[in-house]
Amino acid sequence: MSDKLPPPQAPSREAASREERLAAKLRENLRRRKQQARSTALRDDDETTPTLSKRDKDG
Repeated sequence: MSDKLPPPQAPSREAASREERLAAKLRENLRRRKQQARSTALRDDDETTPTLSKRDKDG
């Protein structure tokens, strides 16, 4: 009795299509997360930048 596994096969068209869709969604998600991180970093920089109010300018 032999319990050998069959040789690996190339993914079917359906599986390949699914893989392509998943890869595209991952890339889209990565781009969105990078943009979100950039905007958060810019907002944080703006909040920590000291600004002079009108009262500070007048002395």
